[in-house]
Amino acid sequence: MTASSRRTTAARSRTAAVGAIAVAGALLLTGCGDQTEGGNDSGSKETASSSSAPLFDKLPANIQKAGVIKVGTNAEYAPMEYQDGGKIVGVDPDIAAALGKQLGVEFKFTSGSFDGLITSLNSGRYDVAMSSITDTKARQEGLDDKGKKLGPGVDFVDYFTAGTAVYVQKGNPKKINSIADLCGQTAAVQRGTTYEQALQKQSKGCTDDGKKKITIESFENDTEAQTRVKSGGAVAGVNDYPVAIDMARKADGGNAFEVVGEQVDAGPFGIAVNKDNKELSAALEEAVNAIIEDGTYKTILEKWGAESGAIDKAAVNGGK
Repeated sequence: MTASSRRTTAARSRTAAVGAIAVAGALLLTGCGDQTEGGNDSGSKETASSSSAPLFDKLPANIQKAGVIKVGTNAEYAPMEYQDGGKIVGVDPDIAAALGKQLGVEFKFTSGSFDGLITSLNSGRYDVAMSSITDTKARQEGLDDKGKKLGPGVDFVDYFTAGTAVYVQKGNPKKINSIADLCGQTAAVQRGTTYEQALQKQSKGCTDDGKKKITIESFENDTEAQTRVKSGGAVAGVNDYPVAIDMARKADGGNAFEVVGEQVDAGPFGIAVNKDNKELSAALEEAVNAIIEDGTYKTILEKWGAESGAIDKAAVNGGK
């Protein structure tokens, strides 16, 4: 959660990714955590009083009236979403701004803990959650990683794709070349993400092959996981692929980390919507397709160096 999947669960893969995560409970954990307002100006300037946007009439009446779609996010996953001078910026806010122009409403982002986004969405705090969240069947159905039903789940409008990536200290001192090389090692990850589950899956594979398990250190936020790797306390971290690539390019001027191996378990990122709000899901699907067709989508991804995650057409609940 990736950066698969966030944010796995795909990230940061955010590939969160943001699989098999407890959805209606709290993406593996309960508890929403303190929410930090991170205002941005990514939404359309059109409001409910101006319904000339092509897809305005597709929106539910309450959102038309409000003129705003409230978005929950975890703004720690550059280039997907992060804080810059108190403003939430990145791929997701820019895509949301483009969707806002199609729908005639503003997308207003609020940042909070990743593992509380689905809980907050289903409680009505947000209209949607958009945070590099990997669309998985488990999240759709509200299941935890053992298949236990924890809640109603959510619907996803898929708009991007990413896998899980492994990153290490610059120079790769432990000679890690893939996630399979982490058997018997310590790895750092953000809690509640699909890439945390990717590590759990790999650790079981290690023991099944007679090797030592992976010592998985899970942190509340991705910054802590990165710090652990940077200090040498963990030999590697896992994240969404686009997030890991961006981190390797920018952290300490490109001297802190490097990405090793290929991304694995690629899957779709989705905008999470309450299952009772089919009208909103349908409107968002149309809006995503509209920005793909008019070229805005491609321009946004190129701006952030995220072209590898482009899709050709939106889907609802396309995750596995």
